[in-house]
Amino acid sequence: MSGHVGRAVVLAIVIGAIPLRVAAQDGLVPEPRLIGRALDFTTRLLGDGGEVKNGVYPELGNMPTGAGWMTFGPGYRHWSARDRVFADASAALSWRAYKMVQARVELPQLLRSRLAIGSQARWQDLTQVTYFGEGPATLETQRSEYRLRSVNVVGYATLRPVQWLSIGGRAGWLERPLISAPAGTFRGDNPSTQDVFPDDPVFARGEQPSYAHGEISVAADDRDHRSHPTRGGIYRAAWSAYSDRDTGGFSFGRSEIEAARFVPLASSRVVLAAHGWLVATHTADGHVVPFYLASSLGGHNTLRGYSDYRFHDRATLVLNLESRIALFTHLDAAVFADAGNVAPRVADLNVDRRSYGVGLRLHTRRATFARVDVAHGSDGWRWMMRMNDPLRLSRLSTRTAPIPSVP
Repeated sequence: MSGHVGRAVVLAIVIGAIPLRVAAQDGLVPEPRLIGRALDFTTRLLGDGGEVKNGVYPELGNMPTGAGWMTFGPGYRHWSARDRVFADASAALSWRAYKMVQARVELPQLLRSRLAIGSQARWQDLTQVTYFGEGPATLETQRSEYRLRSVNVVGYATLRPVQWLSIGGRAGWLERPLISAPAGTFRGDNPSTQDVFPDDPVFARGEQPSYAHGEISVAADDRDHRSHPTRGGIYRAAWSAYSDRDTGGFSFGRSEIEAARFVPLASSRVVLAAHGWLVATHTADGHVVPFYLASSLGGHNTLRGYSDYRFHDRATLVLNLESRIALFTHLDAAVFADAGNVAPRVADLNVDRRSYGVGLRLHTRRATFARVDVAHGSDGWRWMMRMNDPLRLSRLSTRTAPIPSVP
């Protein structure tokens, strides 16, 4: 979810910090009632971390990193046939004129609710995606932007033999992505990616190919809450493939291993969180991974002291450590450290790119609704505001092919 609601919620934090009447104390200090009331309103509007509301809803997310401060549009979801059929459709427009339309139909209760199958179609127009070049030694001064338009259709299935274990698969079609000069509103002075990297194979090829793509994954998840975990862990492995249906030159495979653990202390007033993610991309000799599908690091949930999409290469590694302390019942302070890097091969990876910072987390018992982070890396200071937990692992719910590959 995007920034305008984030700013409103953060404003509620500031206002709520005024010492009015206070509620019961579950944090270090009693919580002003206004914070709880603001969260009650937000929960009624957006739900509490799940797709449980029937009818019209505001589409405040479903955009990749870089969309800008505000994203808004209409959405509609409906459960039918005694909750055996779920349908959802939404559209959104962002601050930087990113656009998205998606529709999804799912049968979630097959085999006594152990099997879910569905299909989703998504059209998107991303006007200002950043790219700095390939490799760990790129510079902030190499920042460029490109526009990416794509149509993505996928069928998927998830099997849950037991509640904590999921085995997933998807197969889909990505129709000829269009790469062009950046556009949209509130643009900076960043040059076009084609002007900065004219010899990149993407531009040498001209028209991009269509891709058949698929993924197989397995995940063990015993977190208490997905959007605001305070105990438990998630362990995930996945393999995906993209097949260039024109010449084959942009075909590649990708393997991922990921884990996160949350340890509560002091009656859950302190939570220690640790996360690691390794990605390896494989190609045949002479094949290329196009930059708009290459794995990347940097931004609000990997290396927080660096810009979004700051580093691209075939292999990526990131480690995150975070300590969260409950200031109020619904507001945590966080201290974190991130380390990782990119490289052409897994054997060349290191953790030489590092960032450190502090932040605030506004949440209900089940869901994080807003966070503010300030972080420092070798490129300098950055601050960011988002509407989800930094270790939420949105990859678990991604159904269509991630384009661009968002860390």
